[in-house]
Amino acid sequence: MLLTIFLTIVFCAAITLMLFSAVAFIQNEKFFSSAPREAQKVIIPREKELFYGARTIGWTLMVFSILMILGVGVISIWDGFRSGFTFTQFFVRFVLIFTVYKIYDMICFDYFLLMKYKFFQYYFPEVDSVYSGRKYGYNIKRQLLKLLVIFPAASALAAWICTLFG
Repeated sequence: MLLTIFLTIVFCAAITLMLFSAVAFIQNEKFFSSAPREAQKVIIPREKELFYGARTIGWTLMVFSILMILGVGVISIWDGFRSGFTFTQFFVRFVLIFTVYKIYDMICFDYFLLMKYKFFQYYFPEVDSVYSGRKYGYNIKRQLLKLLVIFPAASALAAWICTLFG
């Protein structure tokens, strides 16, 4: 269980690093496909780097965050095989990681970074009008669908596949 908690923290840190690298350094509008359509329409493509080497730093951080996410998956599965996990144990591990991540995403990213501290709007001020007046992010229904349906289903599928090979 301690390893699962650690992996959950690493997963959340990796997603945070990915968001930070995409928004602050790379600044490519292709990374913002999950933003509302109204925001996507007003985003101005950034041809010029924020500073010399910003995109190189961003892509380096992006690759590192992807490796961290893959590492969480590999270690989760490998440890489960090594420990002789059952379907239920794999499922609990996966659903815990995804659930904590999604709650973290909804609170930290959608509420604090987007709405309260306007992190995204700092780098893309043209979207400020899209988010002004909202008390919470923009996609609570999609977030809850992921939290309550998609992530548990994906966790069950992953746990089933792991028990087939374990």
